[in-house]
Amino acid sequence: MEMHFIFSDKVVLLFDFWSVHSPAGMAFSVLVVLLLAVLYESIKVGKAKLLHQALVSLSIPTSQQLIEEMDQDSSGSDSPPVSKTRLRWFLCHFGQSLIHVVQVVIGYFIMLAVMSYNTWIFLGVVLGSAVGYYLAYPLFSMV
Repeated sequence: MEMHFIFSDKVVLLFDFWSVHSPAGMAFSVLVVLLLAVLYESIKVGKAKLLHQALVSLSIPTSQQLIEEMDQDSSGSDSPPVSKTRLRWFLCHFGQSLIHVVQVVIGYFIMLAVMSYNTWIFLGVVLGSAVGYYLAYPLFSMV
């Protein structure tokens, strides 16, 4: 394996079955890696937008509101009081965690693709990151 960037149309990316041996295959592989980079940037910006929306919708309740909520929960049933705000917070946090896992997996795939030291793949990742940021960032400002 080469340990420096090379221009070649022959490379194995991520898995043994993703073996490229032709210029057309390289163009397709660059397109796939470019789209992965666009997806990564979109997820990154989307995750920030979702976090912002979750924080706005889950305004921090005062202690008086928590006491009233616990009184309502405990008076209506024999089960221990469970705060609806805490449950909503947990669900939002769980969703954010799942999105984070997807972002990390895609990020490592992109990193391993770049570590093939193929210049075309590297340029596809750079271009995909630029396009993804360019397309996704305006969506974040529309909060």
